[in-house]
Amino acid sequence: MEKAEKLIKVLEQKFTAHPWHGIKIGDKSPEVVNTFIEIIPSDAMKYEVDKASGYIMVDRPQKYSNHLPAMYGFVPQTICKEKVAEYCMEKTGLTGIEGDDDPLDICVLSEREVNRGSIIVEAIPIGGFRMIDGGEADDKIVAVVKGDQAYGNIKDIKDAPEMVINRLKHFFLTYKDFEGGAKEVEITHVYGREEALEVINKSYEDYMNHYGDVDVKLKEALAGVEA
Repeated sequence: MEKAEKLIKVLEQKFTAHPWHGIKIGDKSPEVVNTFIEIIPSDAMKYEVDKASGYIMVDRPQKYSNHLPAMYGFVPQTICKEKVAEYCMEKTGLTGIEGDDDPLDICVLSEREVNRGSIIVEAIPIGGFRMIDGGEADDKIVAVVKGDQAYGNIKDIKDAPEMVINRLKHFFLTYKDFEGGAKEVEITHVYGREEALEVINKSYEDYMNHYGDVDVKLKEALAGVEA
């Protein structure tokens, strides 16, 4: 096992981590989570991570003038599957909801201008939107940059500027309008910090149930080679 651990360290030095699988959710999760930023407010393209390679790909151009009013990305080592869907049904009373099979989305508020994506940000969750997209649970966590001078002291979404939250809601309810026959999108609830933390926990559980801890799996695989 010692040889396996040494080899893992070498691999970490040699290769860039996959942003979904290789970046840790964070030791203080869910109160503070690492986030991988795919889109910044000035982007005229919708970017998202390619799940297979980890590279950022163009999903589609932003068709309208309304851009995301926050940094946008996902929480590594999360996925919206059974537990997230069950929690959505529990909170809404709906049935037949499934997870969207994607990493958990997150919007990160900051007073500072950010001019590049593909970065890791330590974020403090303050709430979220319970969004359902075509029958799939598609929660959007709302967070603030840790230590941000304007937003950093906000503990719950109810304390955030109302107009900022309304702009985020408006974006997610309208950004697919241009797609003919687009799936129905609705936000059933705007929830606070405690529910946001629960959604993060459940998405992390879903990830571990489907993918497991990559470091543990690598150690087991290398131990088998050593044997």
